[in-house]
Amino acid sequence: MSDLKITALVENTASGNLKAVHGLSFYIETPKHKILFDLGPNNTVFENAKKKNVDLSAVDTVIISHGHFDHGGALKEFLKANDSAKVYIQKTAFEPHYSKALFFRINIGLDKSVMNNPNVVLLDGDCVIGEELSLFVSKVPDTLRSDANKALLTGRIPDDFRHEQNLLIKGERTVLIMGCGHSGVISILKSVPGAKPDYCIGGFHVYNPVNRKTVPVGQLETLSESLNDYGDIEFYTCHCTGTKAYKYLSGRHSNIHYISCGKEIEIRN
Repeated sequence: MSDLKITALVENTASGNLKAVHGLSFYIETPKHKILFDLGPNNTVFENAKKKNVDLSAVDTVIISHGHFDHGGALKEFLKANDSAKVYIQKTAFEPHYSKALFFRINIGLDKSVMNNPNVVLLDGDCVIGEELSLFVSKVPDTLRSDANKALLTGRIPDDFRHEQNLLIKGERTVLIMGCGHSGVISILKSVPGAKPDYCIGGFHVYNPVNRKTVPVGQLETLSESLNDYGDIEFYTCHCTGTKAYKYLSGRHSNIHYISCGKEIEIRN
């Protein structure tokens, strides 16, 4: 039995009889916690959890990575199904968030009605949950500037992703869990408190789901070159990286893998 097991319950692609949907949710079992990192956009997380024999009523900790519905859309329904888990989220995640398409703004924000739920913990920056778990926000400006972020707004201004947080799971090996990595995977890695993680799992946000375009090859090349400094980390990417960018990056880095819905990662400490 591994000390840490990560199961993808929601992702853009799926294996077996699981349902694929644009979004993300990881179920994480550690020696001390049963965690949901993100919840996906809808009831898909409940359907897939049942198929994977995951008891969501036993979850004690929920992390919402940022304020977009494809990561926290199922929060209201989860709080009805589980009245004991603590939900950690940056308070700015409940600000109005939009995706811009031509002259239109598409609402991609969270349901603000859950803010006052007693189990929701509103954060303003980093948070130590316990000996095993901590949350942190990126403190290093994103120098890669993914084009996929250009369409994202907070209200009517460009999103600065202050609402994005990342999870560190500490043991003999340290695991970093990201949602979309809007702040930039390199900026997030440089913001990790302490030593470099052994694993980094999450999206790189180099794909725009609205226009279905991957960022220009030049940006992928710059990202690829920056990842050369992290050859000792095992990366499992997904969701907003997109399959085109994944093929490009994994063709240049043997330590970059893909985790789709239904897949599991087991880490022995």
